[in-house]
Amino acid sequence: MNDAGAPPNPDSAGPAGNAPYRVLARKYRPSSFDDLIGQEAVVRTVSNAFETGRIPQAWILTGVRGVGKTTTARILARALNYEMPDGSVKGPTIHMPTLGVHCQAIMESRHMDVLEMDAASHTGVDDVRQINDSVRYAPASARYKVYIIDEVHMLSTAAFNAFLKTLEEPPEHAKFVFATTEIRKVPVTVLSRCQRFDLRRVEADVLMKHLANIAGKENVEIEPEALGIIARAAEGSVRDSLSLLDQAIAHAAGAVKADAVRQMLGLADRTRVIDLFDSLARGDIAAAFKEFRDQYDVGADPIVVLSDLAEFVNFVTRVKIVPATADNVAYGETERVRAKDFASKISMRVLSRMWQMLLKGIAEVQAATRPAAAAEMVLVRIAYVADLPTPDEAIRMLEQNGGGSPVASGGGAARSAPAAPTASSAPVRMPTSSPPSFGGGGARPQMAAPAPDPQGAVPQLRVTSFTQLVALAGQKRDIMTKSALEGDMRLVRFEEGRLEVALEPNASKTMISELAKKFELWTGRRWTVIVSNEQGQPTLRSVNQAAKQEHARTAEADPRVREVMSRFPGAKVVEVRRLAPETPEANINADYGSDDPPDGSDGDDL
Repeated sequence: MNDAGAPPNPDSAGPAGNAPYRVLARKYRPSSFDDLIGQEAVVRTVSNAFETGRIPQAWILTGVRGVGKTTTARILARALNYEMPDGSVKGPTIHMPTLGVHCQAIMESRHMDVLEMDAASHTGVDDVRQINDSVRYAPASARYKVYIIDEVHMLSTAAFNAFLKTLEEPPEHAKFVFATTEIRKVPVTVLSRCQRFDLRRVEADVLMKHLANIAGKENVEIEPEALGIIARAAEGSVRDSLSLLDQAIAHAAGAVKADAVRQMLGLADRTRVIDLFDSLARGDIAAAFKEFRDQYDVGADPIVVLSDLAEFVNFVTRVKIVPATADNVAYGETERVRAKDFASKISMRVLSRMWQMLLKGIAEVQAATRPAAAAEMVLVRIAYVADLPTPDEAIRMLEQNGGGSPVASGGGAARSAPAAPTASSAPVRMPTSSPPSFGGGGARPQMAAPAPDPQGAVPQLRVTSFTQLVALAGQKRDIMTKSALEGDMRLVRFEEGRLEVALEPNASKTMISELAKKFELWTGRRWTVIVSNEQGQPTLRSVNQAAKQEHARTAEADPRVREVMSRFPGAKVVEVRRLAPETPEANINADYGSDDPPDGSDGDDL
C-alpha cells in the first residue's frame, strides 16, 4: 500500500507514464508492519521483542504461498536497520512512519548488508560456506547484517549441517530470516535454533476490504460480489487475490462485474448453483437435470458445477452449526439469505449424505470419459437417496408411526404414503418353519450327556440325530468336519453309533475313516460310518438355503418390509433373523451350550 512509509512507486502514473506497468502484487507490496494484513499475532510478537530488546538471532517464517513470508522478512530487515538521517532512532523498531536511510534499498533488495538468497537455486554446501565466511565481517553501513533465505527447505542435508554452528552462535551483528512453505522438511536441529512464526491464511472478509482499498486507489469500479468471488478463490493468499484482481480488471476493461469474474474463473453462476441445490433437496430430478444442462450449455464445467455445489452444501452446514457464519460478507446476499433458509429446514443427516455423495461423485466425474453424463448420474443419486433414512431408521419410524411412511423430506417433515398394516411396538417377527429333522422321528432332537465315570473313563454322550452330530462338530470347533457333514454328505440312515451317508461328487473320500475316530473321541463310544449308493436326503446346507429363501420371500411379502424397500430402489432382503426365541426349545444346541443352529447359520427369523 502506498502509505506515508511506503516507497514511492514510479509507475503510479499508469499507462500514460514512462515507467513500465507493475502488477498489483508488486505495486502494493507492504513495506511496514502496519501494512501487513491478517498477521496480527506476528506483529505483536515482533513488537514486544523489539521493545524489550529480546531479539533472536534467527526467525523462520512458514505458511502457504502468497501470505507474505518474503515480504515480512524484508520488513524485519528494514525494522532491524531502521535509521533516520538525524540519528534520532538508536535501535531496532517497528515504528517506521517515514523512509529511513536504508529503507528504500532494503525494500528493493539492493542493500549490500541485506543478502537475499533463493535456496531453490542455491542448494549446495558451497553456497552456505560462502555465508559462513562472510558473516564474520561487520556490516558496511547498516546496524545488522541480515541474511534472508527463501524456500530454505530446499537446502541439501550437507548444507543444513554446515549452517548449524553459525546459526547457533552467530556474531552479534548478524541476523537470519528463513522462509518456507514446507516446514516439515526443515531439520529439527535447524528449527530448534530459530524463532518460528506461522503466517496464517487471510480471512475472506479481510481480503475483500484490502482489495476494495486497492481498487479505489486504482480508480476501478468493482461489485462487492465480485470482490467476494475473488477473495474466496484466493483461498487466503494475498498475492493470489491481487493477481486475480489484476486479471479481472484487464478482463472487464471497465467496471468489474461478478458475472465477468465468474466467466473469467470458469465458475458457475452462484444463484444457479443454489437453484440446483434446491431442486436436489426437494427430490425434483427433472428440474435438477434442466438446471444442470442449462449451465452446461453455456460452458460450465461439470466438475466445477459439482465442486460449487459441494461448497454450498458445506456453507449451509456451517450456517446450521454456527448461524453467525451467514453474516460473512465474503458471500453474496442471495447466498447468505438462502443458506439460512436451507439450514433451518434440512437436517444434518441430509447435508452430510449430500456432501459424501458429492465428494465421491466429483472423483467419478474426473475419471469419466463423458463428464456431463457422469455428473447427471451423480445428481440422480443425490435426488433419490440423499434425503432417505437408513434402513434401521425406516423400521423404527414405521413402528412409531403405526406403519406410516418413514421417509422424511429435506425439511424433516414426513411424506404422506399409503399406510401399511399397523406394527406393534415389539420387534418385527416373521413366521418361520423349523428345518426338517434327520433320523429323529420328526420330533426335535434331544441330547443327553451322562455323568462322568468316577474312574476317569471318557464319558459317553448320547447322540440321537444327524443334526445333533453336526452340532457336536461345531461345539468341538472342528470346522472342516462340520462343513463336510453339512455340505458333502446326504443322510441315508442314522442310528446311535452308526451313520450311513451318500457322498456329493466333490466330497473327500478320506474323510470317512477320520469321522469314525472323531465321533468315538467325542462321544466315548464306537461308531461305524458307511458310504451308501442310495440317493439319500438333501444335504443340510441345501435345506438351509431353501429355508432361508423361503423366509426371505415371506419377509418381502410383509407390508412393512415392502414399504421400506419401496423407498430404497434396488434393495433386497439378504438375511432374516429372529430377534428373540419364541420357545425355550428353539435352540437345538441347548445341550451343548451353543447359540448357533446346526447348519451354521446365524438364525432364520427377522
